[in-house]
Amino acid sequence: MKEETKEKPHTVRKGRRVGRTVLMGVLAVAVGVIVFNAVANYVKTLPALTYEHYTGNEGPTSHPDVKFAVISDLHFYDRSLGTEGAAFEEALHDDRKMFLDAEDLLDCAIGEFEARIDEMGQADIEFVLIPGDLTKDGERINHDQVASRLQVLVDKGIQVCVVPGNHDINNPGAVRYVGDGTEAVDTITADDFARIYANMGYGSALMRDENSLSYVVEPIPGLWILGLDGCRYRENQPGKPEIVSGRISQETEYWLGDVLNQAVSQKKSVMVLTHHGIVEHWPGQAKLHPDYLFRDYEYMGRLLASYHVKLVFTGHYHAQNIAVGQFDEGTLYDVETGSLVTAPSPLRFCTLTGNALEIESVSLVEKLRPDTDFAERAREFARDSVIAEAYRTLRSYKVPEEDAKYLAEAAGDGFMAHYYGDVDLAMRPVFDENKLGLWARAIYTTQLKYVMEGLWEDLSPGNNSVVLLLE
Repeated sequence: MKEETKEKPHTVRKGRRVGRTVLMGVLAVAVGVIVFNAVANYVKTLPALTYEHYTGNEGPTSHPDVKFAVISDLHFYDRSLGTEGAAFEEALHDDRKMFLDAEDLLDCAIGEFEARIDEMGQADIEFVLIPGDLTKDGERINHDQVASRLQVLVDKGIQVCVVPGNHDINNPGAVRYVGDGTEAVDTITADDFARIYANMGYGSALMRDENSLSYVVEPIPGLWILGLDGCRYRENQPGKPEIVSGRISQETEYWLGDVLNQAVSQKKSVMVLTHHGIVEHWPGQAKLHPDYLFRDYEYMGRLLASYHVKLVFTGHYHAQNIAVGQFDEGTLYDVETGSLVTAPSPLRFCTLTGNALEIESVSLVEKLRPDTDFAERAREFARDSVIAEAYRTLRSYKVPEEDAKYLAEAAGDGFMAHYYGDVDLAMRPVFDENKLGLWARAIYTTQLKYVMEGLWEDLSPGNNSVVLLLE
């Protein structure tokens, strides 16, 4: 009798069903991942806070005439906290800040401002704006030194307005360098900050926010300086790095809206002074370095523009760059000023006349030690710091050493062009991605190319000497 073979076709059909089931499962997972990522990316675009925009037309038609100056990110360091040892060398070379020159650079800046005082004691500038990071890491001794130096300007009739940066308050990194190690030193609280800088904005404030170190002063009739504190020092914890990113609470947003409404009703012009950026300063900055912009920077920009605010003065990123935010409600200029301790160590002199702001910038590395190579060494120090950081990152992606060096140097060139402002494409070194190996080229294409291109894409207007039309 012939054997029956019923199991074989049954097994084939079962295998096909299993294959189809697995394929459908894989497709379902893939679709789920795509949907999840789409939803997650959409959620990221939503504001963390509720914003009430202004819809009226009231408010001033022009700004009062005034001359003022801007310096930023002083990162002041008292040398008594130590100048040698393994830990100090690591801190010095692991960043782009010239801590050892911080005292001299601040004194040089103050000298530039004092030079604007004539023989009759009349200052050519009304006030100086400083958008945060006054100290290396919030050390009390450094704050006392900064306030003492700024008081010299106040005593000579030049008003000073400061806000804190992410380094300045309740910072677990406040140390002195002893031997090859460190010892903790006193830092300060938010209340201490307002007390220490009482003569630099807080003591003369028309309004103060109960939930932050935000405040309003009126340095000349008709002009309000709104110091906006978006730093997260209350969240810092011992033994961990300070929190770099910026955001405001809903309570501070309500306070901000109330201030802006009062400004409109009283026909006061408003300029904002804050640490974190409110407009992206190069295409891709929000992707690579979101911590240097406010959490809701686009929504905050729209809010300010709706209340006819035209000017925001920021720091934090250590670059000389002016970015323009175009909103349906109006135009907002984010005037970022580079750090005093990072080449070119700039300061800005500003002349506001009606609906135009003229800005002239001065490089202090060119002035501090004339007839020396200080300016060149300062630039190389900053470039080397960027290259070292980029190299470490690339090596963590397993990029071969020679490729990592080539890419890191290109990154160093791009960031230095951005730090100095007014990018000259003719000065861009030739970069040939064909020199890279297969893996390095893949990393460059997916992780680095947008950075290289973005840093060299110098968006209008200019960054150092420029006239901004505030219509």
